[in-house]
Formats: sequence, C-alpha cells, structure tokens
Amino acid sequence: MGHGRSPQILCHVAGRPAPGRPVSRAPKDVVITQALTGACRADAAPPESTPSRWEDEEDRIRAAYARRTNDAGQYSWARMGHVFQAQERERFVLLALRRHGMLPLADKSILEVGSGTGGRLRDFVKWGAMPENLTGVELLPGEIARARALLPAAVTLLCRNAAELPFPAATFDIVLQSTMFTSILEPALRRQVAAELVRVLKPTGLILWSDFFLNNPRNRDVRGVSKREIRTLFSGCRVELRRSGLAPPLARRLAEHSWLATYLLGHVPWLCTHYLGVIRPPGDRPGHEAPH
Repeated sequence: MGHGRSPQILCHVAGRPAPGRPVSRAPKDVVITQALTGACRADAAPPESTPSRWEDEEDRIRAAYARRTNDAGQYSWARMGHVFQAQERERFVLLALRRHGMLPLADKSILEVGSGTGGRLRDFVKWGAMPENLTGVELLPGEIARARALLPAAVTLLCRNAAELPFPAATFDIVLQSTMFTSILEPALRRQVAAELVRVLKPTGLILWSDFFLNNPRNRDVRGVSKREIRTLFSGCRVELRRSGLAPPLARRLAEHSWLATYLLGHVPWLCTHYLGVIRPPGDRPGHEAPH
C-alpha cells in the first residue's frame, strides 16, 4: 500500500454470500476468504453468531446492492450535482463539529457504520483526523476491498453487520452513518443498530446523521426514516435535525446550469429529501442547535 504498515481488515466470514453473486446457502464463503485472507488480521477474534432473524435481511441487502449497476456515474466528481451535495454536507458536518467542540479532530476516535468505499472516512482524514483513530464497518466485502485501496493503511476496516459492533461501550468520540439506515427495512434490525451506535459512543460524543426521510417510489430496496422514527430509535438522546438535500433528480439537472438556483431551491423544505443531524447521548449537556 505504500504506507509502511500492513492494512487492517477484520473479516466476518460466516457462510454468507459474496456481494454481486446469487444468494445461496453455501456452507463456506470461499470467494470472500480467497479475496481477502491476505489482508485479514491474524488475531481477529471469531465473530459472534448472528441471530437468524438478521440473516434474511443481510441477504436482501446484499442482493439489492448487487442489482445496483448503473448509478456509479451519479457520484462522479465530474457531475456538478454530486459536487454540490458533497459540499453542502461538508459545510454542515464541519459547522456541527465546531459548534459541539469536536475540532480539532487529531485526538478524536471516529467510527463510520456503513462505510462503503470509505469516502466519508477520507473526508475526516482531509479535515485533520489521524488515520489510526478511524474505523469503518461495512457489510459488503467488495466495498471493503475498494475502501482498502483508497484509504491510508492505518485505518481499521471491519466487514460485518453493524448490529454486532465488536467494541467496548463508550469507545468513540464521533459515530457517523450516511444513507445506511434507509437500506435496512427490518424494524428490529434498525433498532438494534441504533442501540449499538449509542452503546459505543462516549458520553461526551455525538452521532452524525445523514439519510433520506422520503421513500423512493422507484427503489423498493430502501425506506425513508422519518423524524419521528429517528427520535424513537434514539429515545432519550438529544436529536437535532434539519432538512437538506435538494431532491437528487432535480439537483443533478439544475446544478449543471445554475449553482445559485440549486442553492436557493435547496433551502425550500418541501423540495428536500434528507435529514442532516446531530444526536447526543443521554445525560450529555445541551449543545448548540444544528447549523443552518
């Protein structure tokens, strides 16, 4: 990798199907072990058994992502809609971190669940976080492999279900999730993942939230998370949310022609599709309101 140390990937291999391949009940996941064994930590502890009720949902998520073959172009940096949305999210996150006393980031421990190819983790490195303090958890081994190629070697990546985080309580200063909860359709699994995020968060830490609140009628593999559901999932926490994100089909078209029009329409609440938010754990002192 050219970073002077071995990459850290903890592989959760428990007879699950590889992404992009037909879902089957093979006794062993040979594809994953062959592809990632060389990068796996020798001292990785065996994963705890996953409750059978999560297995069907994991299979569904893997199959859903395997069907997504034509959306990569939407996230190209040559597309002004993607650039606009990324910069809007960056501004929100940095203002939120500053208002809640989380800057500078050099001494902060940071976890992303649903880390994908590591784009958000790379942002945190750019903003001053130390790679050795960053951890990503991702269900799909293919995404983990791509993230490993793009991230500094000191970043720890774990391939496993976020409902079973292998960390002690109160480990992280910052936990973030971006469009992961909308990919989970099973209500009980959503509740379990939310509980895990709160469990591993330090009492003085915060959760950064970015996700759809509207359903996509053209994509039945996702379901929006309403403000009421977010408050229920994180009952007892201080939840600060703001609407953001001009509807993607509109933003992708409009940003190519007028940055100002995209910005102005992005401040019309009924044209937005996302909640950006900060969630503070129970017992934390009241902080500042979410930035606008």
